[in-house]
Amino acid sequence: MFRKLPGFSGTLGVFVCLSIIAPSTFAADKDATAVPTASTTTTAEEILQLKRLLVEQQRQINELRRSVQEQSQPPTPQVAETPAAAARRPLGEIASTTAMLPAAPPAPVSMAIPLPQKLEAGSDEAPLQLRIGNTYLTPVGFMDFTAAFRDTDAGSGIGTNFGSFPYRPQTSVPGNLSEFKLSPQNSRIGARFDALVKGTKVLAYWESDFLGAVGSPPIGNVAISTNSYPLRLRLFWVDLKKDKWEVLAGQTWSLMTPGRNGISPLPSDIFYSQVVDVNYMLGLTWGRIPEVRFVYHPSQVVSMAFALDNAEQYVGGSGGGGAIVLPSALATPYGSQLSNGALTLTTPNLHPDLIAKIAFDGKMTNGNAVHFEVAGVGRTFKTYLPASAQHFTKSGGGISVGLNVEVVKGLRLLTNDYVSDGGGRYLFGQAPDLVVRSDGSLSLVHSMGTVNGFEYTKKNTLLYAYYGGVYISRNVTVDTTGAKPALAGYGFSGSANSQNRAVQEASFGFNQTLWKDAKLGALNFMGQYAYFSRNPWSVAAGALSHAYMNEIFVNLRYTLPGAAPSLK
Repeated sequence: MFRKLPGFSGTLGVFVCLSIIAPSTFAADKDATAVPTASTTTTAEEILQLKRLLVEQQRQINELRRSVQEQSQPPTPQVAETPAAAARRPLGEIASTTAMLPAAPPAPVSMAIPLPQKLEAGSDEAPLQLRIGNTYLTPVGFMDFTAAFRDTDAGSGIGTNFGSFPYRPQTSVPGNLSEFKLSPQNSRIGARFDALVKGTKVLAYWESDFLGAVGSPPIGNVAISTNSYPLRLRLFWVDLKKDKWEVLAGQTWSLMTPGRNGISPLPSDIFYSQVVDVNYMLGLTWGRIPEVRFVYHPSQVVSMAFALDNAEQYVGGSGGGGAIVLPSALATPYGSQLSNGALTLTTPNLHPDLIAKIAFDGKMTNGNAVHFEVAGVGRTFKTYLPASAQHFTKSGGGISVGLNVEVVKGLRLLTNDYVSDGGGRYLFGQAPDLVVRSDGSLSLVHSMGTVNGFEYTKKNTLLYAYYGGVYISRNVTVDTTGAKPALAGYGFSGSANSQNRAVQEASFGFNQTLWKDAKLGALNFMGQYAYFSRNPWSVAAGALSHAYMNEIFVNLRYTLPGAAPSLK
């Protein structure tokens, strides 16, 4: 008979308890100290005490089980069990014959993509930002719907080929027709990836649109039954930044492209104007080119960079620009060595274009921001003439200067100017880099471009106006390789009226934000008017010496929500 049961703890107590109560009757323990009772049989009071003890042991078991579960799997809501409920459960549900093992180590961290967290009302977080491991993924892009009207038939889609819009004589069909187009091609998709790896900020960026060449590869029934615009790669780069140093590699805005803020590859820090035209402003120095870039930030005011850009030996013919005329006997051997816009990454190049830039970002006396930069590019061209077994090499380059200053709150004045000797490719291909002499040697073409204007922001409205221009010097050679001497090169007397001397653009427009929300994105309505003119070097008797064109863009844009994470 029990006087009292010894205290039990944990699993050991359960096993001892089971060994005592296993028989169908509770026999008295002869060695136990007698309790003050009138009977040697098990009393109802002792049985009740035993049940209470069992309930306490079950509670300890439940706590131990929960502790093990919390270490091996995500916690789940549990309802505490009352002693009364435990007392009513069958014995087999209270105790287990399975040995209790030490807690297992934590399970590996899952690499599954987590669902976006539900945002509280008024939160400024971006719902499209995901986290994969230690990397943040933020979708970027917008959906555009563009209407373009031109009073001549330029035949260039929604992007303007600045150097080739038609003249307007009575005999010109394109010059006496207008065109109207609707297109979603400027819509963009992409993403940015942010991570912090051992103190280094890693930023990868991808951006594509649908402005690829329609029909290459062939996609039938274009503009008839379906407009299956091909996807085009715009930007695809990775940038590593630690302390004052930064390294970038990939397809990016060339270092020759003017900036708005410091030296940065992000589109928001690049100046390519506010116009709707997908070819931007005439006279702008720019490129989206495979590049390796090294940047040093000695202070918050000064940034310095050096870059290697993929080179191209260019002789005109791209973006509506006029092409040079080669000496007749050199058209075949030099045709594959110099790019006229039709060759696809097959032109030989001696070395990458070498670019350096320094930028200053500070404050004026009134506290408004000012950005000033100077950039230079060095280029080398090389050809081979089989007839004489000779190599010909020529070096050139260009310099650009940019200024962007907020003169009063919301009003920014800006100018970006570029002069070059063999750098026409950076003017959207409006000028050739060089011409070829009869002996196979090379001669560089002088060219220059400018964009000047203002941008004014007031609450949700942006207004802008720009002037842009390109000037291309003539470079004439005498072709002695044919049956009789003739003129060749660029801008010679009798050359085609596609060899422009000057092309100009005046443009103004607006960008109205209809609504904007950090969680839902933004909706913008935009408009642009542009006037273009171009003048050739040579005009035939009775021909027009001036071509002009009026152009109107209207655009509706929905921009995806998104915000870069703060990595420290």
